[in-house]
Amino acid sequence: MLDPIEHLARDDKWYLGAGDGTLFAPTYPAWLDTPGYWDEATVYQYAFAPLFTVTVLDAAGREIPARATSRRWTPADLTVSYRLESGITATEVRTVHPGGVFVSEWRFAAFEPVRVHLVAWTAQDGASVPMGEASWTNGAVCFPRVLSDRRQQPLRVRAELACVGEAASWAASRSEKSAPQPFWRHTPFVEQWRAGGLPRRVRDEGIAPDGLFYAAVHRTVDIGYQGSSAVFAMKIVADDPALPVQDSPRSVRPTHGTIAGASRRRWHAWFERVPQLRCSDPYLETYYYYRWYGLHLNATAAGQGHHRWPSMCEGIGFFHQPISYSAQCHARELRWLNDPSHARGVLRTFFAHQREDGSLHGRIYANHLTGTDYYHADWGGALMALDAAWPDDAFIAELYPAMARFAEWMVRTRDADGTGMFDVVDQYETGQEYMSRYQAVDPDADRYGWENRLRLKGIDVTVYAYVLFRTLERCAARAGGDAAHWKHLATRTRDAVRDNMWDADREMFSDVHPQTGMRTRVKAAVCFYPYFTDIVDESHLRGLRQSLLDQKQFWTQFPVPSSSLDDPLFSAEAEWKGKRHVCPWNGRTWPMTNSHLVEALAAASRIGAHSHSLREQTGELIKRFVRMMFHDGDLRRPNCFEHYNPFTGRASVYRGIDDYQHSWVADLILQYAAGVRPNDHGVTVDPFPLGLEQLTLTGVRVRGRTLEVRIVGDKFTVIAGGERIESTLGEAVELEG
Repeated sequence: MLDPIEHLARDDKWYLGAGDGTLFAPTYPAWLDTPGYWDEATVYQYAFAPLFTVTVLDAAGREIPARATSRRWTPADLTVSYRLESGITATEVRTVHPGGVFVSEWRFAAFEPVRVHLVAWTAQDGASVPMGEASWTNGAVCFPRVLSDRRQQPLRVRAELACVGEAASWAASRSEKSAPQPFWRHTPFVEQWRAGGLPRRVRDEGIAPDGLFYAAVHRTVDIGYQGSSAVFAMKIVADDPALPVQDSPRSVRPTHGTIAGASRRRWHAWFERVPQLRCSDPYLETYYYYRWYGLHLNATAAGQGHHRWPSMCEGIGFFHQPISYSAQCHARELRWLNDPSHARGVLRTFFAHQREDGSLHGRIYANHLTGTDYYHADWGGALMALDAAWPDDAFIAELYPAMARFAEWMVRTRDADGTGMFDVVDQYETGQEYMSRYQAVDPDADRYGWENRLRLKGIDVTVYAYVLFRTLERCAARAGGDAAHWKHLATRTRDAVRDNMWDADREMFSDVHPQTGMRTRVKAAVCFYPYFTDIVDESHLRGLRQSLLDQKQFWTQFPVPSSSLDDPLFSAEAEWKGKRHVCPWNGRTWPMTNSHLVEALAAASRIGAHSHSLREQTGELIKRFVRMMFHDGDLRRPNCFEHYNPFTGRASVYRGIDDYQHSWVADLILQYAAGVRPNDHGVTVDPFPLGLEQLTLTGVRVRGRTLEVRIVGDKFTVIAGGERIESTLGEAVELEG
């Protein structure tokens, strides 16, 4: 049986987390080969740096340099090997645990018995550590710190630095500014070291708080023939009256085994909750489990409802700067867990922060990078996908009022002129900038800032609104709503897309200029979004084929670029008018868009008598999409960056943001490679042709039943309960209920 933790092991990654919003995932780490965690961690959205490092001293108190010789990462731990002098070797295992606990676990070996001293220490920005509040309490140096995010919203946290077990000595004191680097020679502890230990005192005083606040704990280690060990940890918890009381404190001591072993057990428990996949395509198989790693790292805390901050939601997002989270994407993927609580929690938590006017806090939704609101997303599709797998009238009735208020706000503010087409009022509402779509409204938009209020009748936003109306129409009877009202809005929007946004001459959908009412005719990947809805019919299929599948427009080696290759401002190298940008939408391939377009191709393949061939293109797009997200095609190095070069597949590594979660991939593999698609009446099992020699999927729970799918060549078998059904690719199996 495949072990996902070991399957994903590699030597070039460092992200660690426990699924509760506290992570170690620095964007540009400089100190990975230095013991401990000197690069920044993140408490929710707030950077905390440094945490701590570990210094090894000899019996006389002189530093013994530790030179890193190797690193090995898994989702559960980061293991670093060191070589010291006099034949001493050491292994450090770094793990992150629930409750904001960062652990450094050490094991030493030596040719002969020797005594060493280990000191875990930190150097914090003194001005952010309130004076007079540090203490030695319950075996740890404890101190508060006030963090600040990009909007200068403060968050007070409390940090505890400890030696697990019992410290031999400890110290804390303030210092004027020096180099905030993990070098023992810069610390005041060099001068304070006496008789094999620190002075066992906390001095939190001085004439001013600026400078650095140093804290340290010490353990004496006698390395015998059987080796020896030591464990250090720093715990960081929110300490703010605006936040709810956290869960009861957790001990860092494992009930049995090592602390690193506890991390592995938690991660194994997570992977056991997902459907198990084995596949002859190693890219699909590897990426499937890699995506579930990313989901736990980023999304499960939201699904557990851990982040309810009613008075601070303008200033606090779910997760940290280097990793981004998307509620509508994760609801789709988390629905495949063996229970629906996490997926429901994602939507429940997001809509819990709805404003009084019905609008949504886009920053809580996703955009921690800019601190601005963008919230246009397929909320209706996400809810229907979840409900198809786990139907629940009570949950629909719970979420319906909030989604209805949001829909009414959309109609009131984004379709004030009653056209049935919806406005993008600035690029931040979609998260797209540096794109010809907006230049078509104002050619000078990029000169004075994309955040200015430029209005565009956006095809993507209009499609999202349409799906939302259809969802509310379908849910109204179950939630006591007015189905006729939503049907009217959906019909009006559908007709507007067909009549005003469809360019019959060019056979492509388009944005519309809000003043002139004319189609902009800018060719962008979002122009294909209507194809994942019932807005389109057979008359629109030729346009899909001649544009999306055209190698001179969108069907590149790694499709689908955000703008057409013949766009005058197209750039595969992330450049906009000669300058490389971090979020360019004028030609890069974005996983977020690809997720939508796989759905669009798959839906289009079910329209009309001659659309069946689109199934092969759907399978091809999935394979190219997944293969793109491996560094240089290396099976050992999956990734998920914001965007990629459509010709080479090179990721935006310069951006520093891996495991970007604004897409769904495991969901696509389950729906189309394995073919499991729950619906209102039961489950359709209909694998698309991906050229697989074999695929086995077990442990799928949907609509109250557990399924197994086995594909061998062009044949597949569905096992549901005591029923066994055999079929051929292209001949769907329908399971009722």
